[in-house]
Amino acid sequence: MEKIYDFAIIGAGPAGMTAGIYAARYKLDCVIIGPDVGGTANLAHDIENWPGFKGPGWDLMEKFREHCTSFNIPMLTESVQKIDNDGIFTITTEKGVHKAHSILLAMGTKRRKLGVKGEEELFGKGVSYCATCDCVFFKEKVVGVVGGSDAAAMAAQILSQHASKVIIIYRKDHMRAEPARVEELENDPKIEFMYNTNVKEIIGNDKLEKVVLDNGSNLSLDGLFIEIGGIPITSLAKSLNIKLADNNRIIVNDSMATDVAGVFAAGDITTGSNQFNQIVTAAAEGAIAALEAFQLARTRKTK
Repeated sequence: MEKIYDFAIIGAGPAGMTAGIYAARYKLDCVIIGPDVGGTANLAHDIENWPGFKGPGWDLMEKFREHCTSFNIPMLTESVQKIDNDGIFTITTEKGVHKAHSILLAMGTKRRKLGVKGEEELFGKGVSYCATCDCVFFKEKVVGVVGGSDAAAMAAQILSQHASKVIIIYRKDHMRAEPARVEELENDPKIEFMYNTNVKEIIGNDKLEKVVLDNGSNLSLDGLFIEIGGIPITSLAKSLNIKLADNNRIIVNDSMATDVAGVFAAGDITTGSNQFNQIVTAAAEGAIAALEAFQLARTRKTK
C-alpha cells in the first residue's frame, strides 16, 4: 500500500523543524523535506535573542536537528520541485515522490540583491551575501555593508573582527536594527556610517575596486556585503493557487492556515507574527501549524 504521511513539512529551518517536533509529539506520521537543514539561520554569527541560548546559528540549528532526530522524524535532504493537490498532496523532489494528507510550507527566504550594474559580475570577487562565510578573506581590508537591519548590523560586527575598516551604507537616516546592536556598532572604532546613501554601481575587473554612490562620489572598497533582507520563496504556493499578499508573503490566519484546505505556512514566508522575522517567531508559527495539522488529522480519522 502506498505510504501517505499525515503531515509533510517543506523546509528544514526553525519553523519546519519545530513543526516536526510538535507533530511527532502529537503522534502524527510526519516527514521534513528540505535541501538545507537550518536554512538561513545557519548564517547567523551570534544569536543573542533565543531564550536559553547564545552562540552561532549553526550550533542552535544543530540542536534543532538533534531534537528532531530524537523523535525519529525522517529528514530528507531533497528539493521540492512541485506539489500536486487532488485531495492528497503529491510532493515531487529530484529524488522521488512523497504523499501527505496535509502540508506545511516553511521554505523561508532567499537573499535580496541590489540589482545594480556589476553585482552579478563581481559576485565572489568582492561582492558577498554572507559575512559569516567570507569574512576571513578580508583581513585588514576595507569593506562595505549595505543595509540597516539586524542582519546588516551583525554582518558589520563580524567583519570588524577581520577588516581594518567597515563602512555601513544605508538608504535611510538611521539604522533599524536592535538598539543594543546599534550602540555596539557606534562604539566600534573600525565602523563608520554613511546614511541617506545608495550604491548605484559596483566597479572592478577581476575583483571589486569601488562602488558608485547616488551622491555622485566613488568609494574604494575591497569587499561589499549586501544585507538588504530576503525574498519569500513562494513559487510552490503560487502553483497551489494559494493567496499571497502584495509583498509576496503567504497569507495565513491565526492557525497558520492558508486559503487552501490542508495547507499551512510558517516562518519568514508568511504574513504572521507581524512579519517579525525571527527564529523565535518562526518556531512559534511552526508549533501552531503542527497543532492545527493534528486537529485536522483527528477530524479526518473520525469520519
